[in-house]
Amino acid sequence: MDGLPSADAQLAQALTGASGGRAPELRGASTEAEAREIAEEFESFFLSQILEQMFTGVGENNPFGGGAGENAFRGILNEEYAKVMSRAGGLGLSDALTTEILRYQEEGETA
Repeated sequence: MDGLPSADAQLAQALTGASGGRAPELRGASTEAEAREIAEEFESFFLSQILEQMFTGVGENNPFGGGAGENAFRGILNEEYAKVMSRAGGLGLSDALTTEILRYQEEGETA
């Protein structure tokens, strides 16, 4: 496990969007409500990535599916599915992420 970043470093990288994806950026959340919103955005992003992998190769040989149109809009559909799932409670990640975002903000203010 040498050379691997710690869990805190991985979370910070993911929350700041430094992983190269479309993850929400950790912008200065001054209130718990803003931190919660950021956490829910991140959970939605995470769910969309799971859905993208889950639907890879599904329906490609279907006579009523596939094609360039489906390929072009599959990502958008996955993002919308993820937003709905996140609003409905998601995986429960947003609670833990909110706590971590607030902890990082407090550490930044005291440093």
